[in-house]
Amino acid sequence: MTPAEQRERFEFLYRELYAPISGYVMRRSDSAEDAAEAIAETFVVLWRRLDACPDGEDARPWLFGVARRVLANQRRGERRRTALAERLTSELDPADAPLPAGSDGRVAHAFAALSESDREVLALLAWEELTREELATALGVSRPVARLRLHRARRRFEAALAAPARLRLSEGGEHHGV
Repeated sequence: MTPAEQRERFEFLYRELYAPISGYVMRRSDSAEDAAEAIAETFVVLWRRLDACPDGEDARPWLFGVARRVLANQRRGERRRTALAERLTSELDPADAPLPAGSDGRVAHAFAALSESDREVLALLAWEELTREELATALGVSRPVARLRLHRARRRFEAALAAPARLRLSEGGEHHGV
């Protein structure tokens, strides 16, 4: 089959089978994005395996089989990603991170006491070594807004660092540590 004949056959099958395949996939997908991805992948497989696609009316059930396998692969991939994310989340609890030698943990505790957004701003600047301009880009805000968020995060971090450690006494009272 010539490249022109292949393209013509693919375009014919696409026109004829797009509506039934997309309906099938959409009814079995959790989101429009998942459905769009599965539909696109189904037709990519059709293009790649056009020679394996049967002629005539047998092409329709063949392509439904392709769509079914694409959906199954998509679900397996999602389950693997979910399982990996759950495992990493349980293994990587920042509260369990070992403290550097000689540290009393004040910095780690002050950092942990900040809001998620303050921690992100400070971490992007300090750990990821972004410039202030890059910080603005990473946060998706203007440079003045990024500077303001950084300023506020630093002030809250300084306040958390300066706050005396609070120790609970057995009688339920509080004692301010040094």
